[in-house]
Amino acid sequence: MKVTIDGIEIDVPKGTTILQAARLIGPEVAPPAMCYYTKLKTSGGYCRTCIVKVSKGSTANPNPMPKPVASCRTEVMEGMEVQNFTSPEILEARKGVVEFLLINHPLDCPVCDQAGECKLQDLGYENGSANTRYEFKRREFETIDIGDKIKLHMTRCILCYRCVKVCDQITDNRVHGAIHRGDAAEISTYIDKAITNDFSGNVIDVCPVGALTDKTFRFKQRVWFTKPVDAHRKCTKCSGKTRVWLKGEDVLRVTARKDQWDEVQEFICNSCRYDHKKKSDWVIEGPSPIARQSVISQNHYEHLNDLKVEIMKQQKALGFMDLEKRP
Repeated sequence: MKVTIDGIEIDVPKGTTILQAARLIGPEVAPPAMCYYTKLKTSGGYCRTCIVKVSKGSTANPNPMPKPVASCRTEVMEGMEVQNFTSPEILEARKGVVEFLLINHPLDCPVCDQAGECKLQDLGYENGSANTRYEFKRREFETIDIGDKIKLHMTRCILCYRCVKVCDQITDNRVHGAIHRGDAAEISTYIDKAITNDFSGNVIDVCPVGALTDKTFRFKQRVWFTKPVDAHRKCTKCSGKTRVWLKGEDVLRVTARKDQWDEVQEFICNSCRYDHKKKSDWVIEGPSPIARQSVISQNHYEHLNDLKVEIMKQQKALGFMDLEKRP
C-alpha cells in the first residue's frame, strides 16, 4: 500500500499503522510517541502525542478524516495522505496534548535522575509552551518503594501504562497496575506486594519519564557525565546484551540497549542489571550509538578519531600550517 506522509511517499504492507510507516521513512516525519512501544502488545492510544491529520483517506474515498487521529492505532490505506509536521493544525493540537501531560508533572528536572534521557523533556521542548494555564492544585504523591531496587514517583507519572504491559507480557506473577479511574488513576502495587520477578527492572527502561527510577543509581551521577558502552556477558536468563554506563572505570548502572526510537531492543534480567557492577564482569564491545542531539553525546567518543581526521583534512584544504613548522 502506498501512503504519503508530509509529501514523502512510501510503500508498506497491509496492516501497517501510520506511525510505523512514518518511522520507516525516518525521524523527519515520524510523530512523537510516549505510550506506544513496538515490543509491547496493545500499547499505544493513551497519550495522544502521535496525532496526525489525514488529509486524504484513500484512493477509494479521498475525503479527509474530520478529526486528528492517533497514528499508532490507525492503519494506512491505499493512496492515503497524511500531514504531521506540515500541518499547523496538528502542531497546535500537539501543543495542547503536551500541556495536558504537564498539568500534574512537577518541574523537578534538576533533581530527577531521568534528566537527559526524559522523552517528556524533549516533547515539551519541541512541542510545548513556555507557560501554563492551569491554576488548580496539582496531584501529589509520596515516593514509595515497589521493589527492593525500584522507586516509584507517582507525581511524575503520565499513565502511559508501559510498565504495566512489561510486567504483564514478559514476566510472571504481575503484582502492579492502575487503580482508580479518571483523574484519580494511579500506578500502584497490590496491597503488601512488591515487584520481585527476574525481569522487573525493565519497567525502569520503558518508563518515558522519571516515575520509575533505579534505586542503585539514584543521585549518583548525571547521565551526560557518564560514558555509555555496549557490553555483553554470558547469561542463562537473558541475552546478556546490555548498555553499561561508565564513569572512569566504575560501572554506575546497567540498562538494556535501545534503538533510535528509545525502545528496548532486548529485555534483560535483574542479574545483569544489578549484580554485575564491575567492568571486568563485562566484555566491552564499544561506545553505544547516541544521537548527536542528545545531551549525553557531549561525553561520547565513538567518532572522535574520524572527527579529528576530518578536521585535519579541512585545515589542510584551507591552507593551515603546523605552528611548529612556521619560521
